[in-house]
Order: sequence, then structure tokens, then C-alpha cells
Amino acid sequence: MTSDLRGRIGTALGQDRVRANIRRAMDGLVVKRRNAFADAGELGQLRDHGAAIRSAAVANMADLLEELEQNCTANGIQVHWAEDAAQGNRIVAEILDRQGADLLIKGKSMVSEEMGLNAYLEARGVEVVETDLGEFIIQHAGEPPSHIVAPAVHKDRQEIAALFRSKFPNDLPAGPEGEGIEALTNAARGLLRAKFAEARVGLSGVNFAVAETGTLCLVENEGNGRMSTTAPEVHIAVMGIEKVVARLEQVPPLLTLLTRSATGQPITTYFNMISSPRRLGEKDGPEAVHLILLDNGRTRMRADAELQDSLRCIRCGACMNHCPVYTRLGGHAYGTVYPGPIGAVIEPQLQGVAVQGELAWACTLCGACAEVCPVRIPLPKLINRVRHEGVRSDVSGSGVLGTGARRKSLEALVWRLWALLHAHPSLYRAAMGLAARLRWMQPRRLGPWTRTRSAPRLAPEGLHRLVREEGIDVE
Repeated sequence: MTSDLRGRIGTALGQDRVRANIRRAMDGLVVKRRNAFADAGELGQLRDHGAAIRSAAVANMADLLEELEQNCTANGIQVHWAEDAAQGNRIVAEILDRQGADLLIKGKSMVSEEMGLNAYLEARGVEVVETDLGEFIIQHAGEPPSHIVAPAVHKDRQEIAALFRSKFPNDLPAGPEGEGIEALTNAARGLLRAKFAEARVGLSGVNFAVAETGTLCLVENEGNGRMSTTAPEVHIAVMGIEKVVARLEQVPPLLTLLTRSATGQPITTYFNMISSPRRLGEKDGPEAVHLILLDNGRTRMRADAELQDSLRCIRCGACMNHCPVYTRLGGHAYGTVYPGPIGAVIEPQLQGVAVQGELAWACTLCGACAEVCPVRIPLPKLINRVRHEGVRSDVSGSGVLGTGARRKSLEALVWRLWALLHAHPSLYRAAMGLAARLRWMQPRRLGPWTRTRSAPRLAPEGLHRLVREEGIDVE
């Protein structure tokens, strides 16, 4: 584990208030999900159905994306392809330039976080306004999201009120009244309303894109997503190419799995379906809709028969909510856009194992993430695969991760000797006998494991010898 990750973990463990906020929120989400799926049989069938839908979409992704482009174009949606984040950012900037816009209002979008879009546009003089309440909070706090569903889950009401008072001193009531959820929401709503009226361009993410109809589906609870996609003259939707599904009838089971897994809700407050710009006679909606399909390594991920399972993800966050590591550290300790178990799998694929492969070691392999994943992604298996890619010996191999980044020659030699000893019983007994005689030479520190633990000591007599002394034949 590098000093950077170790340092972030140390910082996270020292933030008692943040840890308490996250633990309280995660415990609540775990209970809500459990109550939402009270029927274990129904849940199993839903997960099987969801996994089948997403697996088929990933397997046929190229054909479905072509169909999506054709139907979106026929509906009047302008489709753009972005090979990487830099190209995606340039496309957004070009659309803003054509509109003469220096303000962008945004609904929640993890893909835009992946692109680093806000920083890119702000460097070009564009004002970017996050309209999701959680994103609005962390934008003004100057922090990245801590969770893919609840970006500000690490902050409590008192911290948010203090932040708002420092940024907007005239918009909150004084005293405890100004720390209530309603007061905080009203303050944000009042500040955002003027931006909705002013902005000519809005941007959103996409939860599902339906190939057969060219429909973009957005899931939200606050109404800001609907405002960002209908109030401005131009709507830009950014989407990872894996979000495509084949048919409209496949959306309801995925929506049921998403909302119940994420927040324990039977359905969200708003479910937006966008199939075209404003048509003649319609009273609202944008005059133009742009869809940006972002690859950014996803095609490479799909090429691996095992790792492509991670593309089934519907970004519900359930794996994080149930992860004992994430629950104790929060998202900022990971230092990546996607934290938690899913982040430990997809970030090394997006950035390379040499850069982010260490995330796979911030995991207990307890299996809780796989037990709750609504589309049955085998996360512990994939995390082990990432670990394997980091230490495999064929560093010029064909793995999508960039192999051998964490390989240590001495460690590899130790494991080869271990395999040799355990393959030959007589050699094993001789080696253990010698080790017992030389046990006084064993060091008291055995690497990082013993920084906080006592090293196990070799016994003076082996188990085989003790059993023989009892008169039992072990041959």
C-alpha cells in the first residue's frame, strides 16, 4: 500500500465526526434496503432478472449503441462519441461556445465527475452550478463526492448550516432554526431558482438509455434533474456507454432494483424519460438535446470475459453501504471518483493497476458486496482478479489492467518455496523440524502486518511429532 493511500486512510480514521456521520447513514440505508426487499424469494428473482438484462446489454453493447444512436438521431437528439474524458470535455465546451453560454447548470452525474468536467469548464471561464443538493453542498465545500448516491453523506446538518452561513450569510435563519433540513433546502432552492431561470444550457447524467426507442431515463428525488433538462434551451446528457439497455420493458425491473437497493424507496420522486427535444405545440423542454456517449476504457473492460461483469453496475451504491471498509473510512479515503468495492474493481481498469491497483487491497473479502449487489456482480472474485493482475509474473501479458505492477521478486520466491515444500511431505517435515530448532532466530517484525500485531512464534515441536508421541500413526 502506498504512502498516499495509507495517509488518506490515517486521516479518515482520525475524523471521528465524519466517521460517525457515515456510519449512521450507512446503517440507516442497510435497514431501509432490508425492509424494501422483505420477500427473499422476490429479491432473488429480481436479481436474476436484473443480472440477465445487464449481462445481455454488455454482451451486445456495440449493436445496442448503434441502435440507440439511430433512434436518438431519428428523434432529433444529436449524438456525440467520446473516446476519453478529454474528448468528452471538449464536446461539452464546444456546445457551450456555440450557444455563447458562460453558465452551465448540472443535474447529478457521476460520469461528469469521472471526466473532471467542472474543473475543465471553470478553467475556461464557465460558471458551473451543481443543482443536486448533495453536489451543491460539496461544491461549495470544495470537496469531491464521498458516495456515488449521497455525495455529502459525510456531513451533518450543523456542518452544512455552518458552510451555508459562511457562503450565504443572509439566506439562513439565525440559531437552531437555520440548521433544520427544511431551512437548508429552502436556502439552496432560493439560490438555485435564479440560476435555472438564467441558464441557457443544462447537463445531466443518464441512468438507462433504451436502444429500441432512443429514450434517456433519469432517476432523481429533488426535481432539479427535471429543471436542468427542461428549463434551459439546450440539454446535454453525458453517459457511460455501458448504460444502454435493449428494450423499454427492461427498465422497470432495473428501476425497482436501483431505487430499493440505493435508498430503500419503492420508487423515486421523479423518473424522467427524454426521447426528443421540444416538439411543435409542446410548452416546455429544450430546443436541442445532445447525448455524449463516453467510452473512457469501457470497451477495453468489455474485452475481458471476467472483468466485463463490472459493466453491469447500475450505480446504486449498495456495495458501499454494506462494506465494512467503506463504512469506517468513507469515500474520500479512496481518492477516486468511484469508491468502495465497485471502485476497487473499475478504477484500476479505468486508470491502470499501476495507478489504482492498491484499492483492491483495501478490502476484507468478506463478500457482503456480492450478497447485496442487485445485478449479481461477483465483486470479491473481481477484486481478487485485480490483485492477481498486480502481482502476476507475465508482466507483458494481455490483461486489461497493465500487469505485474505490484510484483515483488522476494515475495514471489517465498511463495514458490512454499509450494515446493507443500508438494513434498518429507521435505516439508524436514524444513519444519529445522525451523523449530532455529526458532530463536525468527525476527519479531514481519513487515506491515506486525506494526500493530505480535508476530506468531514457531512452536518448539511440530504437530506430527506431538501426535507420534501419543502413539498415533500419521503416515
